Amino acid sequence: MNTKEVAAISGVSVRTLHHYDEIGLLCPQRNPQNDYREYREEDIDALQQILFFKECGFSLTQIKALLQQPDFNQEKAFELQKKFLLHEKKRIDQMLKTLNKTMQAQKGEIVMSQKEKFDGFDFTQNPYEEEAKNLWGKQAVQHVNELPTEGKMDLGEDMQNLFIELAQITAEPDSEETQQAMKKMFAFFNSRFGYQYTPQAFAGVGQLYITDERFQKNIDQFREGLSAFLAESMKIFAENHKA
Repeated sequence: MNTKEVAAISGVSVRTLHHYDEIGLLCPQRNPQNDYREYREEDIDALQQILFFKECGFSLTQIKALLQQPDFNQEKAFELQKKFLLHEKKRIDQMLKTLNKTMQAQKGEIVMSQKEKFDGFDFTQNPYEEEAKNLWGKQAVQHVNELPTEGKMDLGEDMQNLFIELAQITAEPDSEETQQAMKKMFAFFNSRFGYQYTPQAFAGVGQLYITDERFQKNIDQFREGLSAFLAESMKIFAENHKA
């Protein structure tokens, strides 16, 4: 299969496939007559493995290191990826419960505590991280939650302080100042939730800020229009950090 055909069936852009080749992550054979890339069955399988790891929050550097491990086992990788994805499903289910409770609270049907408003966001430990390290080594799987437990502020309070700080920004979403703030926000997400967000997943959270009126209302209390500002800023950050 050529690059365009692989892009069509996988949803991965031609540009991204070229990038994977350039960094040595996925290097198909070349047609000796025209030097075009030719993807074999094993290349397609490797691409699927890469995409599963990306959905589990691994960086391209980590994925490359994992795939190059002499003892890498595809079956074990699938088993671990399934656990990661089920963990994420559980997290999303909890967030949906929080959204439903928030809707009830806005109608005056129930009362929510400040901590309850962030149920589903607080993942201070990933239960499958150690398993990944045991399978492929600590160098390939970086720990994403290295802050000591003592001295950590309550996540809800940290989130509130983050939005207060972001609400002070007056620059445009694509400005250096704003994008530096997005870099800080991205690092905050990846250090506090026990889950490694990709730039694309980060942008997806930003879209949730404007597509769900409950998130929008909660964020806009810090500044009118803050949810839309963050959604655009997070989208630009993701575009600037494409794999």
